[in-house]
Amino acid sequence: MNDDVRNIVLGVIAAGVSAALGWLARTYLWKRKLRRKQAFFGLPDNSESLLVVNRKAGGTEMSVARHDVFALLELAALIKDCNAHTQVVGHDTARQGFGERTEFCVGGPSSNSRMAAHLTSLLPGIRVNVDSEPGPDRGSFLIGSEHYRWEPGSNEYVLLARLTAGQRREERPVFLFCGQQSITNQAATRYLARHHERLARKHGNGSFVLLLKVVNSQAYGPDVVELVADVTRAAQAPLPEPTPTAPRPSHRSS
Repeated sequence: MNDDVRNIVLGVIAAGVSAALGWLARTYLWKRKLRRKQAFFGLPDNSESLLVVNRKAGGTEMSVARHDVFALLELAALIKDCNAHTQVVGHDTARQGFGERTEFCVGGPSSNSRMAAHLTSLLPGIRVNVDSEPGPDRGSFLIGSEHYRWEPGSNEYVLLARLTAGQRREERPVFLFCGQQSITNQAATRYLARHHERLARKHGNGSFVLLLKVVNSQAYGPDVVELVADVTRAAQAPLPEPTPTAPRPSHRSS
């Protein structure tokens, strides 16, 4: 074997080794990224999850708003990317605890009784106005001492939360998408899909509650979303009881 042939053979071997190492490195990084994603969502390979569907406001129990359907599709894609499976159930038929399966719960408490139960038990510092009559406070959020009013089509708010009830390592999280209308629910699911890596870096696999604002949904749909605040501490602290007003003393004329 002369020098030229030997150099060619060594070059081919080096190229093959380099390609193999590159493939192994890419595979390792892809798997590590997938494992981190699975850990954040609580969705290991072939695990089961729950998609809790609300009903359309003002509609029948079996009707779902268009933007809520889009939200469910976004979540279904996330679940599939984690190599997991999902079961879709109505809000009024999801009669089970949490922690055994990852749960994605979509819709405000007026259209989702499961969401109402989660807010009461897990986030006592939040109150959502569910009055059906028109008024300035309809659909508004009270978080701690802060009030967030619904301005349809202009400024609309949605809560995005990842919650665990206990400290068990294997416990599965509950994700809440609690918006003032259906398009905000979709905006929250899209925000989660786009930013889950950043959220995982910041919060790890712990609980968090974020308040998001959807800006001018009439023009931009669910795409323009601003992070208003991390309200985890205020959301998990019970609201103070209203101070009773002392009766005014009566004045009798002599």
